[in-house]
Amino acid sequence: MSADGGRPAAEWLKLSAPTLAEMEAMALDAYARLPEAFRAMCGNLVVRVEDFPTDDVLEEMEAETPFDLLGLFQGIGLAQGYETAAGMLPNMIFLYRRPILDYWAEHEDTLGDVVTHVLVHEIGHHFGLSDEDMERLEEQADT
Repeated sequence: MSADGGRPAAEWLKLSAPTLAEMEAMALDAYARLPEAFRAMCGNLVVRVEDFPTDDVLEEMEAETPFDLLGLFQGIGLAQGYETAAGMLPNMIFLYRRPILDYWAEHEDTLGDVVTHVLVHEIGHHFGLSDEDMERLEEQADT
């Protein structure tokens, strides 16, 4: 056991940062814990995990560094009148692994909590939700 009562030092030696696929699995697990009625309203929403935003996204969002964006909703939100139509690409949520890991390293939240927060925040853009609504969804995903 370590001096602080946490994981044994030998256990830490075996750990590595989650892969893109592992973080996507975390995000999909968080999504599955959201209320069923809410998920049904999301329709054909696609969740993807990338290491960083593209240069075009960084420029469009006026980000100073690739670490400025943790996630991004791309598409037409329900607040803007999105309806599924033939030929339309699905709405997508991108989670950016390296900025999320950087944020996690600097805060007290668990990695799962950070991934859930970013996912819910980006879904919130899809629905035009308030901060209070997003906080309630995060709490429901934690149960």
